[in-house]
Amino acid sequence: MTPKNNILIAVIVGLVIIASYNVDANPLEFAEGLPNLGIILDEILVLENIVDNMKYVPSALLAMLETLQMAFIGTVIGVVIGLPFSMLAARNLNSKFVYAPIRTLLAIIRTFPSILWAILFVIVVGLGPFAGVLAIIMYTIGFVTKLQFESIETIDSDPMDAVSSIGVSKFQLIRYVVIPEAASHLLGHMLYMFDYNVRQSAILGIVGAGGIGFFIIQYIKFFEYGKAAVYLFVVLIVVLGIEWISVKIRDKYIVKSQHGMEVTTK
Repeated sequence: MTPKNNILIAVIVGLVIIASYNVDANPLEFAEGLPNLGIILDEILVLENIVDNMKYVPSALLAMLETLQMAFIGTVIGVVIGLPFSMLAARNLNSKFVYAPIRTLLAIIRTFPSILWAILFVIVVGLGPFAGVLAIIMYTIGFVTKLQFESIETIDSDPMDAVSSIGVSKFQLIRYVVIPEAASHLLGHMLYMFDYNVRQSAILGIVGAGGIGFFIIQYIKFFEYGKAAVYLFVVLIVVLGIEWISVKIRDKYIVKSQHGMEVTTK
């Protein structure tokens, strides 16, 4: 390694040490606290507790279904609303007088994580999954729009220049060039956001925005770790299932469209 690289690594290590000191990160405290995990594992892994907690599986599945519905609605509506904004925010389609204010608005939306949006909408519409759906929509608009306009800006300019030279309107340019060129990216972004929103929906219940997270936080609050583990296990299984389905869809449509061939999976 060159001296310049060594200096860079030394600076990074030094910054990590300084930052760790400022946030009171103490590895010894972590090591001393590890035995406390035994209390949780003891309640979760005892056979008698496992059998007793199995009666909560139907309730966990219903709560997970609500979580999936929240994530699905929020993702679809967020993407539909965000797509026009991504067109307006792309620098290769608009002047700075159009894309600059749109990007500023999207940055403001993106500043607030979904759980803060959930708190806001709980105040507006009350407790329940509707507040969670609204929070997911807002976060999806801010996040997926950024991914999409960045993808639009990477589109090869030659097809756009060729179509523009024949005097088509901007709407036709977007319809016949931009959207087809960016379609695979949009599908990938939708899959990513749905996966992310399912995980987030499981957390939004902490602030009363519905979903399986409401049950998880309630059981943890009262130190009923075995019951909470049932709900967490359901979340884990569903997330793994979504990940498997996403891989299949990516292999069939996204990778195929980008490389001109279909990926064969076993």
